[in-house]
Amino acid sequence: ALDHVLLYGPPGLGKTTLAGIIANELGVNLRITSGPAIEKPGDLAAILTNLNPGDVLFIDEVHRLSRSVEEVLYPAMEDYALDIITGKGEMAASYHLPLPKFTLVGATTRAGQLSAPLRDRFGVVLRLELYSPRELAQIVTRSARILKIPIEADGALEIASRSRGTPRVANRLLKRVRDFAQVVAGGKITRETAKLGLDRLEIDALGLDANDRRLLRALIQFYGGGPVGLET
Repeated sequence: ALDHVLLYGPPGLGKTTLAGIIANELGVNLRITSGPAIEKPGDLAAILTNLNPGDVLFIDEVHRLSRSVEEVLYPAMEDYALDIITGKGEMAASYHLPLPKFTLVGATTRAGQLSAPLRDRFGVVLRLELYSPRELAQIVTRSARILKIPIEADGALEIASRSRGTPRVANRLLKRVRDFAQVVAGGKITRETAKLGLDRLEIDALGLDANDRRLLRALIQFYGGGPVGLET
């Protein structure tokens, strides 16, 4: 099995998609869950014991796993085994349960909140960076093709340039500009149509919306540009 993989970086960059690509390239199944969904060690044990050899287990928000769940995960990652204790006191019994070899892909937007023991057990640690406008334009063009939306290259680049380097945002803006283009431009997205549509949505050249600008104005006008605490 591939070494365990940790993907970290801002939200919306495709961490779940990458986990799917890894599973597809390995020719194995992908199991998807999240840190908050695994509330107790038994939940994790149920998932691990149902994996097939070589499977990829994707845990989103892996930094939100509880310490008790992490303690069960450590031997599973290192030795492909579960150490389970049943009963209490004199009736307590320990069981060592072998697991099929698997690859854990963990994703987090907050790598700093991962415990050191968990982080150290990932053999591959990758940071995902924001995309350039031209890279995002390729994603917008592909999404438009899938959605059967006529779009010009300049139109895709206009949407991409206001998407904050994030594919998830780019795809969302594409759909909103499509709605606008269907009303005013016969459905085709050109640079001018994209610009008009995004201006109507109050999304500026930096990708900031009306709420973002209000927040920045408050920081400047009421707090002299900062610093400002989250509780202020």
